[in-house]
Amino acid sequence: MTGHSGTPLVEMQDICLSFGGVQAVDHVSIDLHPGEVVGLLGHNGAGKSTLIKILSGAYRMDSGEIRINGKRAEITSPRDARRHNIETIYQTLALADNLNASQNLFLGRELTTSVGFMDDARMESETRKIMQRLNPNFRKLNDPVSALSGGQRQSVAIARAVYFNAQILIMDEPTAALGVHETQMVADLIQELKKQGLGIFLISHDTREMLELCDRVSVMKNGQLVGTERVEDVTEDDILSMIILGKAPERAA
Repeated sequence: MTGHSGTPLVEMQDICLSFGGVQAVDHVSIDLHPGEVVGLLGHNGAGKSTLIKILSGAYRMDSGEIRINGKRAEITSPRDARRHNIETIYQTLALADNLNASQNLFLGRELTTSVGFMDDARMESETRKIMQRLNPNFRKLNDPVSALSGGQRQSVAIARAVYFNAQILIMDEPTAALGVHETQMVADLIQELKKQGLGIFLISHDTREMLELCDRVSVMKNGQLVGTERVEDVTEDDILSMIILGKAPERAA
């Protein structure tokens, strides 16, 4: 996936935000294209979560510009972000444990029949359809999500975002608490979302996983962007030295 043409899904340009005199995000610019995964790496406090929370509407930037599909976007709340088809999948997943997959999918946005009753049958069939598209092995539609594994819960959270037209997905440490098999499941989900043209910002500490899942990685240190590299152009050592030393890799002439 080299040389993107066309308008990026997201452009964050010259973003600044300080908390009590500390520049948490210091003139950072990153972008994201359809069908692309961009990883954000850096130590705790490097500014990556803060940057992404500006995009998800949790924080308001002091200055800078966000463009969605080439148009300037005002994002001052999570509701604004959702209106721009930006969805965030947090580690905590925000699922209701006692409800099943389809009840979670439509939580707060329930489908009703013409006379105003909950249309459980339609919600279940819609859930089945989207699960078929995203994770064909998902069978436990009627179990409470508390009974599901971490990867399956993740599938439910992702299905909800995609069903409600997410184009831009922010995933915060999606595999941190998962075992090998479950991590692979999330990797497969990410491949499927890419095929469907979504753009994904992925935040993780796991450098090796980032090189496997991402098309490009952006590294931050002390609130600043060290650089953005295509994964095929860098080694794990290059990335580590960006994270630790704040140095972009030397280019072979």
